Amino acid sequence: MTYPDARYLGDGGESSGTFRPAGAAPDLLIGAADSDRVHRGTRVHYLGTGGSTAGAFGLYRWEMGPKPSGPMPHFHRTITESFYILSGTVRLHDGTGWKDTSAGDFLFVPEGGVHGFRNESGEPAAMLLLFTPGAPREAYFEELAEIAATGRRLSDEEWTDLYRRHDQYMV
Repeated sequence: MTYPDARYLGDGGESSGTFRPAGAAPDLLIGAADSDRVHRGTRVHYLGTGGSTAGAFGLYRWEMGPKPSGPMPHFHRTITESFYILSGTVRLHDGTGWKDTSAGDFLFVPEGGVHGFRNESGEPAAMLLLFTPGAPREAYFEELAEIAATGRRLSDEEWTDLYRRHDQYMV
């Protein structure tokens, strides 16, 4: 394994970092607020999108509420996906079955690898999701949020189209 070809060809470096404070509001809410107007669904923080990293990666903090949520087993043809558990208990599917994971656990899934994640613990849980290269996953997340918010029902054909447009193949 060697370093890739240089992408920066300047002589002195530059000030080009992007900072996001820990207390920044989530970029996306998935799921509805309860009757007391408190959001108990999923909060998604766009830490580094494919657009903001010049396609290098997409990194998201995924904070799930106590209600069951998350995709069933699927795979991607064009991107890898990695999971790093920050808090709580998250069920990860590693292609062989479901495993209950906790803070500090990590799963890497290459292109074509079957995987899924669920919070079925009844308690909040949080993790980092890393996609490489940086695909436009925000559009997929935002479409799922819109479907959840409006209660729109998709036909099997519409789900298949949504998944195909976003490199998601359910198994």
